Amino acid sequence: MTEKTSTSRCEYTAAFLLLRLFLGLRTLLAGLEKFEGKGTYSFANYYENMGRMASGITGASFLPLWATKNFAHSIGYLLLALGAALLLGVKTRATLTLTGLTYVGLSFGLMAVQESEGVAWLAIHVIMIAGALVLVQHERFALWPCKKD
Repeated sequence: MTEKTSTSRCEYTAAFLLLRLFLGLRTLLAGLEKFEGKGTYSFANYYENMGRMASGITGASFLPLWATKNFAHSIGYLLLALGAALLLGVKTRATLTLTGLTYVGLSFGLMAVQESEGVAWLAIHVIMIAGALVLVQHERFALWPCKKD
């Protein structure tokens, strides 16, 4: 009986670690790609890309430019910070929740412009984050772990 419980815990820990690593890398690289333009990465590219994104969403939806611009100008930095925190295991429960809310916010923008394919991709990320939140109690490898319930 004890052996089976031990194996299950190990499998849950491995499952959570895989989810955390995947979501951390995906979020970090999603933030990094916002800084890319013509093969180079810079702050100038970031603000140009995010300005275009904000204007495109405002032009194709009911969302005002001030809202889309504020969201767009902060999203890259937020994704970088959340991705790094997930990879390192810093307050994982809170980080997963904030990452999920960030993806919900991105989904809302895509819903407003009726971009169904993008919404579906983000929905997969939200489902994975929900699964990771269920498994977070099995976290064993973290720089700054969550408090146990």
